Amino acid sequence: MKALNATFNTVVSTLEVNPTGAPEFIDITDQVNEAVRNSGINNGIAVVFSRHTTAAVTIQENEPLLLNDLATLLERLSPRNSRYGHNDFSIRTVHMQEDECPNGHSHCQHIVLGTSESIPVISGELPLGQWQRIFVVELDDQKSRREVLVQIMGV
Repeated sequence: MKALNATFNTVVSTLEVNPTGAPEFIDITDQVNEAVRNSGINNGIAVVFSRHTTAAVTIQENEPLLLNDLATLLERLSPRNSRYGHNDFSIRTVHMQEDECPNGHSHCQHIVLGTSESIPVISGELPLGQWQRIFVVELDDQKSRREVLVQIMGV
């Protein structure tokens, strides 16, 4: 096997997402593609990572009826109005904030979707399938700004 004489590089971009509700599927594919193009990396991997426990990252088709179906599925898996110990502020003592909202359902939904996606970079592009798009899935109603890191590694 012949060793490559290429320099391995890592470039990190931060994307800002401003959700308006939950659940909300926010297509960030174009921004991730731009980060890959700007990185100068031709071959490697891009990791898209949410810095939040109630905003997931996933790859899915951007078809409105499907996205509605997925929102319904998330609600069925972890209904907003179910009982969650995380929401019981009379007994909870960890990671409390003054403006805390009851969001146990969004944490449970997040664990099903996940925090990140890893996507190959080939010839300076993401080889996504015809219908594949990269989404941040907002699961909480706080409507706060979200940060997504895009780390591109390779040569």
